[in-house]
Amino acid sequence: MDFLRSLGHPEEIYNLVRYRLGGCRLVMSKQDRDSMSDSLQTCYKYLDQTSRSFAAVTQTLDGELRNAVCIFYLVLRALDTVEDDMTLSLETKIPMLHNFHTYLYQADWRFTESQEKNRQVLEDFPTISLEFRNLAVGYQKVIVDICHKMGVGMAEFLEKKVESLLDLDKYGHYVSGLSVIGLSQLFSASGLEDSSIGEDTRLLNSVGLFFQKINIIRDYVDDQLEGRAFWPREMWSKCGEKLSDLAKPENIVPAVQCLNELVTNALQHVPDVLLYQSQLRNQKIFHFSAILQVMSMATLATFYNNQQVFKGVVKIRKGQALKLMMDATNMQAVRAIIYQYANEIYQKIPLTDPSCECTQNIVLTIQKLILSSGPLVHRYSFSPLSLSCALLMATLSWQYLMMVQA
Repeated sequence: MDFLRSLGHPEEIYNLVRYRLGGCRLVMSKQDRDSMSDSLQTCYKYLDQTSRSFAAVTQTLDGELRNAVCIFYLVLRALDTVEDDMTLSLETKIPMLHNFHTYLYQADWRFTESQEKNRQVLEDFPTISLEFRNLAVGYQKVIVDICHKMGVGMAEFLEKKVESLLDLDKYGHYVSGLSVIGLSQLFSASGLEDSSIGEDTRLLNSVGLFFQKINIIRDYVDDQLEGRAFWPREMWSKCGEKLSDLAKPENIVPAVQCLNELVTNALQHVPDVLLYQSQLRNQKIFHFSAILQVMSMATLATFYNNQQVFKGVVKIRKGQALKLMMDATNMQAVRAIIYQYANEIYQKIPLTDPSCECTQNIVLTIQKLILSSGPLVHRYSFSPLSLSCALLMATLSWQYLMMVQA
C-alpha cells in the first residue's frame, strides 16, 4: 500500500491509466461514486461481489445506461440464484421464478431462505428493486420483460433435463440469449444506439448462446458439486452412464473429445458475434460489448483440448484479461483478437479427435470471414516500454479498486 501511495494519489493513477489506454476506463471515478445515492452504491458493491469481471466491464459505460446495466445484471443474478439453489423445493422455486418480475414493484419483497453464495442479492432485494424503480420507464420495461420470460424458461427446465443440443440451445436462449436481447434493448432505450440493435432476436440469441456454452463448459466441476447438469446427454453419453463419469481418469480421452465437440459447437456462433459487434456505433457501448466478446473467445481457446476443465475452473490469466480490455477498442482489433484465438484452437486440434474436421472447418470459416472484411492488422500495439508501463498502471489501478471495495 505504501508503494502505491508513493506513486501518487489513486485518482491520479486512474487518470494516467485512462490516458495511456486511450480512454479505456476500468475504474469508476470517485466523483461518479460520490454522486450516487447510498442504495445505488450498495448495488455497485453487490455487482462487484457477484462478478468482478462484469463489474469492471460495466465501468466502460456512462451515467444512466451504466446504472441500468448494473441493475439489470443484479435482477438476473437474483433470479439465477433462485434457479441455482438446490436446497429449495420445486414447490418454492417454480412460483418464485414465474412471479419474480412482479417483485420489482414490491418495495419490501426479499427472500432470506437461500443457501447460495450470492444470496445477498435476494436478502437485500429491496435495495435493488428501489434502484430499479428509479430508472427511466424505458429501461424498466426492458428489464421486467426479460425477467418475466427468463423466469418462465428457467422454471421449465427445473423439471426437464438437457438431453440434446436442441435442448441446450433452448435453455441457453432462456438464460443467456434473453440477456443479450435485454442488454441490446437497453442500448436502444438509452438513445445511444439505433432501435434496430435490439430487434434482430435471432442474431442476439446466437451471441447469447456463445456466452452460455462457454459458461457451461467452465462450470462443469461446480455444477457437478451442486448436482446440476447442462452438458447435453447426446454428447457425454458416449463417455459413461453419468455426466460425472467424464471426470474419471480412465475416461479422460473420450471426455476431452466431448469437450472439444462442445467447444466446436460454441465456435459456430462466432460469425454472429462478429456481425453483432460490427453493428454497434457508440464507442463506449462498443467497448463494453467487445471486452465481453474477446474475453469469451480467449476463454474458449483456453478450454479447447484441456483436461483441466474436468478438474477445476479454468480461466484466462488476469494480465491477459487486462491486455484484452486495453486492446478491444475498435473493430479491427476485435477481428485480430478473434482471429488469433481461432488460430490457437486450430493449432491444438488433434488429428485423432472425432470432431477434428468439423473444428477445422469452422475455424477456417471464421478466419476467412475476418479476412474478407479487409487486411488483418496487428492488435493495437504499444512499444515494449509503454506496454509495460500501461500494464503496471492498469494493475495498480485494478488493485486499488479491489482494496477500496473490499
